[in-house]
Amino acid sequence: MDKFAIVMEDVVKNFEDVTAVNHVSLHVASGELFGLLGPNGAGKTTTVNMLCGLLKPTSGSVFVGGYDVQKENVKVKELIGVCPQETATYPYLTGIENIELFGNLYTLDRKTLSARRDMLLEKMGLAQDAKRKVEKYSGGMKRRLSIILALIHNPQIIFLDEPTIGMDPQSRRAVWDFMQELKREGKTIFLTTHYMEEAEILCDRVGIIDYGKLIAVDAPKKLISKYGVANLEEVFIKLTGRKIREEV
Repeated sequence: MDKFAIVMEDVVKNFEDVTAVNHVSLHVASGELFGLLGPNGAGKTTTVNMLCGLLKPTSGSVFVGGYDVQKENVKVKELIGVCPQETATYPYLTGIENIELFGNLYTLDRKTLSARRDMLLEKMGLAQDAKRKVEKYSGGMKRRLSIILALIHNPQIIFLDEPTIGMDPQSRRAVWDFMQELKREGKTIFLTTHYMEEAEILCDRVGIIDYGKLIAVDAPKKLISKYGVANLEEVFIKLTGRKIREEV
């Protein structure tokens, strides 16, 4: 894989009279755990959707795994796993049935699928509930299942759009531990989150986006030191002038 797993060059995305992403350039190294932070409506999910090929940029270039996302989308999809902000599961199927459906879509052989399924269910704390229908799951359980679906085919580059929202502290910590394990395996992880503590603990670097513009990129500790504050949340408020969940 290239030195940089993700490259954005002067990317713009317009929706009618709104510029959701405004001339963003960003390089994420292979094996890096990168966090994109911003208030609601700042452009985080739009950025993830362009990186995954779900949205076409108005202008600029996007490369994932060395491939042009627009021109070589099939190759990009072979490399990536995506946990979207909106939970994408089939409620009338059980947890196992959801996982096996996605594994079959990725054409995993039965032995590989079975091993990956059991490992991920254990890691995400869903082994005891795997045979229940997903409609009976709590919101946090559905988020954990969505993470499993994103990872079932063992992707090299992983996009997690607010993966731990709605989880209890114990489940969130289990997901953090697993993300760190994936990083040790050399996976590249692109994370969006509203939890500043999550970003501060997990991320090698973070980018702060506001009104579609990338206004800061660095390691959390370096940003905290640069702005002379106690933690990443205070950096965020100092740069944006607002709380993480304020609406644009």
